[in-house]
Amino acid sequence: MTNHFFVMQKTDCFYLGKIVKKYSFKGEVLAKLDTDQPELYENLDAILVELRNNLVPFFIENSKLHKSELLRIKFEDIDTEQDADSILKSDLYLPLEFLPKLEGNKFYFHEVIGFKVEDVNFGKVGIIKGINDNTAQALFEIDRDGIDILVPMNDELIKKVDRKNKTILVETPEGLIDLYL
Repeated sequence: MTNHFFVMQKTDCFYLGKIVKKYSFKGEVLAKLDTDQPELYENLDAILVELRNNLVPFFIENSKLHKSELLRIKFEDIDTEQDADSILKSDLYLPLEFLPKLEGNKFYFHEVIGFKVEDVNFGKVGIIKGINDNTAQALFEIDRDGIDILVPMNDELIKKVDRKNKTILVETPEGLIDLYL
């Protein structure tokens, strides 16, 4: 196990799921994974458990999928129900490099921060400084020389994600960008 697990900031990690209940009197727990590919996480060596706002690495003795979206986990040193109680309801994280690589126009929010946005009709829009996903439709927050421009992140608007040149090509409805300027 390499050492990058030990001083992890949340910004270097992604949310994997939550420990939802105890499974056996031997300290096993069930975690609900926040992923549509739970099988990718079936054989982890370790996982970061959030305890009192710190991410603490726990090593895994064994784990297997249980009813498709739940992962049944036996952690090292969690051997009783009391031990399991101490981590119940904790959030689970993994370092970002454990994320499967996405291809084509699919991307993780964190990986496009800093990408340039160009619009088919408008030209260069600005730089993505964040993603707002508090609304029904997630939005690119784009900085254009100090002005914030919000562009909906939907498949129809996103024409191309160019990872090599860190650019996203969009085609926004006419007049959308001008609203901000």
